[in-house]
Amino acid sequence: MNGRPQWPAWPPPATGEQRRALLRVLDSGRWGATSGTVTEEFAAAFARRAGVAHGVCTVNGTVALFLALRALGIGPGDEVVVPAYTFVATATAVVLAGATPVAADVTEETLHLDPVAVRAAAGPRTKAVVAVHLAGAPADTDALRSLGLPVVEDAAQAHGAARDGRLAGSLGDVACFSFQSGKAMTAGEGGIVVTGDRGLYERVWSLHNVGRSPEGGWYDHPELGWNLRMTEFQAALLHPQLALLDGWTDRRARGAAALAEALAGVPGLELVPAPSGTSRHTWHLAMLRYDARSFGGRPKEAFLAAMAAEGVPLDAGYRSLSRLPYVVTRTPCPVAEGAEANVVWVRQPMLMADAEAMAYIARAALAVRGRPDPAG
Repeated sequence: MNGRPQWPAWPPPATGEQRRALLRVLDSGRWGATSGTVTEEFAAAFARRAGVAHGVCTVNGTVALFLALRALGIGPGDEVVVPAYTFVATATAVVLAGATPVAADVTEETLHLDPVAVRAAAGPRTKAVVAVHLAGAPADTDALRSLGLPVVEDAAQAHGAARDGRLAGSLGDVACFSFQSGKAMTAGEGGIVVTGDRGLYERVWSLHNVGRSPEGGWYDHPELGWNLRMTEFQAALLHPQLALLDGWTDRRARGAAALAEALAGVPGLELVPAPSGTSRHTWHLAMLRYDARSFGGRPKEAFLAAMAAEGVPLDAGYRSLSRLPYVVTRTPCPVAEGAEANVVWVRQPMLMADAEAMAYIARAALAVRGRPDPAG
């Protein structure tokens, strides 16, 4: 097909404000979070943006999850329920904390964690559940909290998202965001833990700062901790992005709406809906349900290759965590395992393209649909 779109790059070009902020840190000579103020200022600003009082910046999103779990007292002998359809770090952070991840299935309609499956997967050693705000739409944390377990929000894909008017970051006991290269706010790497609980905040702060206490001395280490701090350079890159986040999110939302409209004319390829109650979707991903029968029985891998040949680089999505040897599965996870064969993704940079680019995705899919699978 001709007229292929030029998909937007991510991260976008650095702004003048980011360059000035980096130079201020560089020239100050205060490059670490313990000697400067930029990291603490960004943590406070991000926490406010997430609707809570406290934030602790850390080296990445996986470590943020580890810190949140340890701050809740989770360790060896404990279990934490995680959704089977999520990035592997949701589970490996549990292992890092010394506990055991237990996979629960997701709902057929939305691919978000199923509270019924959580109840079935939980046992006497279960100490928490991780609610993943998949694709940028918040999970049903109210249903999960009704189970009586602490809820950790894995909000790595949900910067600025909201459910029933409440912000991601304020929906559980503690929340974790990522600033890895592909995320909606990025410094290449980085993460943050946010919470409205002062006690949890102080424990996270101590854990990430080699066991110090906020009021203690440099060589006072009353708790076990590690050096897991963000640098001033990362915070300098991130802070200006807070002012840009809404604009980026709105742009992706327009792209997702245009994509949904375009796909209405493509049998066998449809947008996976957000959970009921989503009031702000950040569209880190647009998940598409792929029906191989509508494409001549073409397996998903062949469909992805054919779309890539048309200039549409879709993503294969997750493998189910239920297949990993270090994740316990007490109940079947057929929905998550089925998603391996029938779900593909449009990633956030593509969603930032215009409506014509979204129409091109639909035309490319129709072109692939109209051709026989060469391997068939």
